Amino acid sequence: MSRKIKIGVAGFSYEDWAGIVYPSSLKGAQRLEYLAHYLGLVEINTSFYGPIKPAAAREWCRAAASANRDFVFTAKLYRVFTHSPVAVVEPTSAKTIRFSDKDATETKAGFDSIAEHGKLGAVLAQFPISFKLTDENRGYVERLVHQFREYPLVLEVRHASWNQPEVLQWLAELHVGLCNIDQPLLGRAIRPGAAATTEVGYIRLHGRNYKQWFAETNVRDRFDYLYSEKELSQWKERAEEVAAKTEATFVVANNHNLGKATVNALELMAMLQGSKVDVPSTLVQRYPELAKVATI
Repeated sequence: MSRKIKIGVAGFSYEDWAGIVYPSSLKGAQRLEYLAHYLGLVEINTSFYGPIKPAAAREWCRAAASANRDFVFTAKLYRVFTHSPVAVVEPTSAKTIRFSDKDATETKAGFDSIAEHGKLGAVLAQFPISFKLTDENRGYVERLVHQFREYPLVLEVRHASWNQPEVLQWLAELHVGLCNIDQPLLGRAIRPGAAATTEVGYIRLHGRNYKQWFAETNVRDRFDYLYSEKELSQWKERAEEVAAKTEATFVVANNHNLGKATVNALELMAMLQGSKVDVPSTLVQRYPELAKVATI
């Protein structure tokens, strides 16, 4: 079962990871190559802020494959397709999302560059909690699916209104996966689950930093959370449940502040494999609790 599950992190190049996750001397794709020795997956984060440059995508694929031939990427869809341009002050809905044909063309060029190397596991359309279940928003999702039909699509929604049995059936008919998420359960936030609507399963762990979840001064604080062994064991069970219904399941730790995502990804990997795993020595020095799952 564990072979069907790839575990990784959201993003790979953070300045606050230097000297903790990877050596401070590494830059750019070197950081990705280093991570690929330990993890099986990276969710590309920069694609949320703008289309991936094909040349960069090809460099990433070569770097990752040189360290781990089974390594794959997933990638966030550009936010112009999933968020209002002023999402901080305006709810996101079918009426407020705006994008151009150029946005679609450039976005696809980046994804295609990864797919050509056989490294694109899924494309994640991540909507904010203000994107609620309405007929208009369902219609928008259907149009978006049609626009990006050539990729394995996964939908991430955060508002509890989407937590309906008919939504799962609808996504299965659209052949779109559903992302199961762990997030602070504030207001109408959707609860954790283990749903699978296509052959691709997806889980994202955002952390549970309730106090800083809506932080605006330093967004890093929002993801400053380290999961406990007990909390991870619950997601181990959910990952196995999703994997039993899919051909491939991707588990992404997004609690990235100071390398905590890498810590939890490696711990979860060890749980699923039932054995110790390779761990960067600098990460063990910063988080000594990793020693019990590390081969070093």
